[in-house]
Amino acid sequence: MILVNSESASHGESGLQTTARPLAAVLILVLGLVALILAAAVSISVGATDISLDTVWNAVFHFNPDLTTHQIIRELRLPRVLAAALAGAAFAAAGAIMQGMTRNPLADSGILGINAGAGLMLAVCFAFMPGLPFISLMLFAFAGAALGAVIVFGAGSMSRGGLSPLRLVLAGAATSALLLAITDGIAIHYQIGRDLAFWFAGGLAGVSWEQVRLLAPWILVCLAGAVALSRSITLLSLGNDIAIGLGQRIGLVKAACTLLVLVLAGASVSVVGAVGFLGLIIPHVARYLVGVDYRWIIPCSAVLGALLLELSDIGARLFNPMAETPVGAVTALLGVPFFLYLAMRDRRSS
Repeated sequence: MILVNSESASHGESGLQTTARPLAAVLILVLGLVALILAAAVSISVGATDISLDTVWNAVFHFNPDLTTHQIIRELRLPRVLAAALAGAAFAAAGAIMQGMTRNPLADSGILGINAGAGLMLAVCFAFMPGLPFISLMLFAFAGAALGAVIVFGAGSMSRGGLSPLRLVLAGAATSALLLAITDGIAIHYQIGRDLAFWFAGGLAGVSWEQVRLLAPWILVCLAGAVALSRSITLLSLGNDIAIGLGQRIGLVKAACTLLVLVLAGASVSVVGAVGFLGLIIPHVARYLVGVDYRWIIPCSAVLGALLLELSDIGARLFNPMAETPVGAVTALLGVPFFLYLAMRDRRSS
């Protein structure tokens, strides 16, 4: 039996080498980073008050505190752009990890109950601890995201067969429904629905340098950890037997992947809100472009996710500059049709 597993594992790994496209991945990384820089420059320049790109350049590299436009760029728009890039990369990488770990093409970080848990904790803060500073709200939201993930994994692991991809999805859907119902009850009773509405839609307005400084180290470290685990995630995506045949400790790998998803998605949700579908769309696009090797899927997903959230933020501001549209509404316009397409495709294939 061990010999059979080893042979199938060797065949699986050689198949990976033939389906990966490293040249395409390098090209996507380079062009994606260039496009991200251009999108960031445009994002800084547009808004309720349009600012020329020359002024943006001077504000970034030759800051003059006496100029109002420089103050707007430095204190309002630059942290917003950086937060969008960090959160977009985190959501996309978390979705790629989830899809590889669970072998579920419809998986993203939302099935862990992260969004619902963070929303519940924010509702508790608004109802019982009004006036908390934003940093405290951010920490409480992250704690709620962790609580949601713990409940999902606990519920999914209680069955006799242990945690499987299907049980994880079902536990996530049930837990999210429960937490959202409790959140709605608190919002109705304490009349805080308006306070929660913009957060649930997702938005980048009001992001400060303090939040970016708190967010950046966690996301950068976890992205590096995801890249370090990418080979193990690739093997998990081929099945537990192949991963075990190649000496992977799948329990430990899955626990590490879950922790990475929790930190990546939980930290991002706590700052920009429940921006949906990034973790669903981008890994599929990256997989289509670079193949099935997660050593390329994860970094390409991070770059493309950052780019998509930057572009979505630009679109949200251009649609109604004086009262900006939540960025989550823009990503939903892309994500819902894509989700339906995936569901119909999987149904036809099965």
